[in-house]
Amino acid sequence: MLNYVWLGLIILGVGTALTTDIINSGSNKFRNAESLAVTIILPEESHLQDKTTLAAEIFIPGKTFYQFYNTKIESDVTQPAKIIFSNNGTEANLSLKINKSSPEIWKEMASGPADKKELQGTASYIQKISGNKFQAKITFDKISFTKMKEVTNSTLSIAGDAVTIALGLIGIMALWLGVMKVAEEAGLIALLAKLLKPVMKKLFPEIPSDHPAIGSMIMNISANMLGLGNAATPFGLKAMEEMESLNPQKGVASNSMITFLAINTAGLTLIPTTAIAVRAAAGSANPAIIIGTSIFGAGCATIAGISAAKLAEKFSLSGLKFSDWIKSNLKILFGIILSIAIVLVLAFSGILKLAFSLLSFLSFIDFRDIIGTISVLAIPVLIFVFIGYGAIKKVRVYESFVEGAKEGFNIAVKIIPYLVAMLAGIAIFRAGGAMDWLIQILNPITSAIGLPAEALPMALMRPLSGSGSLGIMADNLSVYGPDSFIGILVSTFFGSTETTFYILAVYFGAVNIKNTRYALPVGLFADVCGILGALFIVRLLFS
Repeated sequence: MLNYVWLGLIILGVGTALTTDIINSGSNKFRNAESLAVTIILPEESHLQDKTTLAAEIFIPGKTFYQFYNTKIESDVTQPAKIIFSNNGTEANLSLKINKSSPEIWKEMASGPADKKELQGTASYIQKISGNKFQAKITFDKISFTKMKEVTNSTLSIAGDAVTIALGLIGIMALWLGVMKVAEEAGLIALLAKLLKPVMKKLFPEIPSDHPAIGSMIMNISANMLGLGNAATPFGLKAMEEMESLNPQKGVASNSMITFLAINTAGLTLIPTTAIAVRAAAGSANPAIIIGTSIFGAGCATIAGISAAKLAEKFSLSGLKFSDWIKSNLKILFGIILSIAIVLVLAFSGILKLAFSLLSFLSFIDFRDIIGTISVLAIPVLIFVFIGYGAIKKVRVYESFVEGAKEGFNIAVKIIPYLVAMLAGIAIFRAGGAMDWLIQILNPITSAIGLPAEALPMALMRPLSGSGSLGIMADNLSVYGPDSFIGILVSTFFGSTETTFYILAVYFGAVNIKNTRYALPVGLFADVCGILGALFIVRLLFS
């Protein structure tokens, strides 16, 4: 499945980019070879000597800019530039510095890294108006294949980022798998597994209750629920490695692997620290208000993901008799229906609204301090407890730690090819403009269910990219306000779902799984249910 999805991302991204560039070239969107009337404002007492570089400002009335590019603009344009005069000051080469306030069409035309974009061109017919102001006509260098250039730059950039991410995992992996090895030899993991045996046996019947995979999964799920993503990943990768040791079909995802990843892609977190921190930085009066809504949304995703995984592993097309299938899966179906009924009853009875209003009280005692305290203490306390328990049980903690750390190094290096492949495919899809087209296609459907168009990019980006969705959330909070309906909704989206494609690439890549079976549909189904659950509860409480 991932093979076809990855290929589709690349084909759609490149195809969309090429189509857009051809359309732009045919309509001469960027006005190649055409001159734009501007006013050049130089520093006081500047002398127009040949080959002299001067800092300047380019001023264009909004009406003139609109007529030239036929694009909407809300105000006049003032842009910093560097100018090198020639021919006795009647001509010049210029370079415009593109920044956040620049017109969108200039951002699209500019080349260079995101923080150093520039537009190159020439100025002619330069004539003095008064003082340090000159009128001129500027013609930019020919602009073509902007989308394809963006695809190239994004692909090369993300490939380097993927390696950086993987190498950055080496230290974290070594640390946590070293700690995990000590806890395992001390018997602490077995103790935790024993306590949760009834639940784990139902979720993962293929795995013996005393197998090391159970302990790794427990630690992964616990770390995720506490918002400790840097600790959750090593535990998750170790769990995948242990499950692969039990897998009768090497290279093919087992049922337990898919169920485990369904839980991870659901992103159930009790404290969505990142979203709360971004909301606090954006000036929210109550940044912690999304805790309840995020738990609700992630809870919907978790129930949906586990249910979908269990139904998919039971479902068989060969010799299927629908009545027999219903009977054999009656307990699962009953559980799903009961869960949905409980959620709807609680929601419409107003109990959830009361619970969330009680949670919001925590903001008055500075919830940020509570989150900060948990974030600071959680990891040192875990390390202290695990290593301390090992010492009490007479484990040779140093040797055990080093042995576990070696495994962490090998796993982190192994995932690099898989991470590069998946992130590159996503980068091509985004940079080529296929994401924008998808938003336009889906907008009528999402509007019908009450999902605002402003929040749709966040809903679509979240399964693809963590950094991309974080940027979209921050932008929405800045534009609409952190405590607006849109602000709360996108924050809840961020706290209710996870980066499905990243998780599948990393976790399956760590154990060389090539046939992922139904893992991707299950993960995406969980994402959709998380988004819908978040939309439902936010509209219920804040619309």
